[in-house]
Amino acid sequence: MKLIRRSPATPNEPLALDRIDRAILRHLQQDASISNVSLAAKVKLSAPACLRRVERLKESGLIRGIVALLDPKALGAGMLVVIGFVLDRSTPEAFAAFEKAAQKVSGCVECHVVTGEFDYFMLVRTRDNESFNQLHAEQLLYLPGVRQVRSFMVLKEILSTHALPL
Repeated sequence: MKLIRRSPATPNEPLALDRIDRAILRHLQQDASISNVSLAAKVKLSAPACLRRVERLKESGLIRGIVALLDPKALGAGMLVVIGFVLDRSTPEAFAAFEKAAQKVSGCVECHVVTGEFDYFMLVRTRDNESFNQLHAEQLLYLPGVRQVRSFMVLKEILSTHALPL
């Protein structure tokens, strides 16, 4: 498998991943808090060699960051809402204005430009219906260039992961 290196110095230079690199990435996706010594043992490398590989994967841009995955319900953000937006104009300026404003929406965890009936889909986490209604009335209706907003309340999350197939 060849992936594109995302280093500023060499933006299009391919980075070849061997089975050990893929194993390191799989283990880090499962538990990024694993110690280097434990990771090295799992992929059958010495600790210094494993650390060099992890650093190379970070420098290449394949590992963009290491985060803690929090429990939304425990933090009072158990409601997930998928929101579709249709803009009134399809111009670069309209898209840029919407994208800038969308980054400031409270509880927005993802926003994507899409093809088809909608221009954008946004995933928002809120506490409950009442807090979503307030967000809708105070922020979503005022996003620039929006002609139509459609909201879809998630009834049950079947799969939610950040793990990529390797």
